[in-house]
Amino acid sequence: MSKAPAIEVEGLWQVFGEKASDILKEVRSADTRSIATALQDKGLIPAVRDANFEVHSGELFVIMGLSGSGKSTLIRCISRLVEPTSGAVRIDGEDILQASNSRLIELRRRKLGMVFQHFGLFPHMSVADNVAFPLKMQGAGKTERRARALDVIKLVGLEGRESAYPRELSGGQRQRVGIARSLAVNPDIWFLDEPFSALDPLIRRQLQDEFLNIQATLKKSIVFITHDIAEALKLADRIAIMRDGEVVQIGTPTQIVLNPVDDYVREFARDIPKGRHMTISEVMEPVGDNPLAGDWPELRTGMSLEDALTQCAATFEAVPVMDGDGKVVGQVRPESFVKALGSEAT
Repeated sequence: MSKAPAIEVEGLWQVFGEKASDILKEVRSADTRSIATALQDKGLIPAVRDANFEVHSGELFVIMGLSGSGKSTLIRCISRLVEPTSGAVRIDGEDILQASNSRLIELRRRKLGMVFQHFGLFPHMSVADNVAFPLKMQGAGKTERRARALDVIKLVGLEGRESAYPRELSGGQRQRVGIARSLAVNPDIWFLDEPFSALDPLIRRQLQDEFLNIQATLKKSIVFITHDIAEALKLADRIAIMRDGEVVQIGTPTQIVLNPVDDYVREFARDIPKGRHMTISEVMEPVGDNPLAGDWPELRTGMSLEDALTQCAATFEAVPVMDGDGKVVGQVRPESFVKALGSEAT
């Protein structure tokens, strides 16, 4: 018997308005958009529309879309911070929409971790005490709490700041404390709602890199919300694109960039260099009867075109650069073009 997905979302609707559940039952049909239109005609707001997807164990699943697309509402439905109007959300096979309040509290304390854009730290507590607080709520002893807090503080790169207070930290450091606090209870599933969006670009990229390192170590099942396509492509194993409350495409970063289902998705990926996501295997030609001879760079089928171009460019010689009078004033190497173009798109 195959293992159940870490998260399974089936037929999930979130409709805001009076008697939303009853009206949703009345207007059901085979077409999601027709249902949404009928709900709107009755003065209701269908914020999430018939969402269906799975998150595999250890997968980093990114949900992205423009402001108002329903992505934050969706993650709140999945974590049951908002009560969905209809559908099912299964955590390791258990439908948590049917869970009692006591069971939900247990899940949040021991199985589900959450990090949001606003840090929500206790200003009167040190970094270590903020991180250890969820363990205190679980009833863990002081020694155990302290040891675990120090472990995760080190994991997020804040070793040496254990005694500092939130007011003494930068925005990036406070966000690391929020991440450490959610990791203190060692959750199986992690929900993150735009955790880096309030940070400066440089700090944001640094935290993205550290976040990937943490995930490589811990291998959590993650639902990550963002409106930034570059962030989604950098972090995700798979991406779900939302528009008007509806999931319009789910795919790997490569599938999203190379095979968008419509103009909406295509616009997200318009400025993304395809060479980063297209591999050599997609453009190579048959060798033929005569094997290629020579000292060539080592290209592999799974290598991106951008990386392959770097390898190939390194085999060519430098080219002179002249000024307006035809005098040689320098030289440029082919790989310099590759690096410059790559940094421009970062």
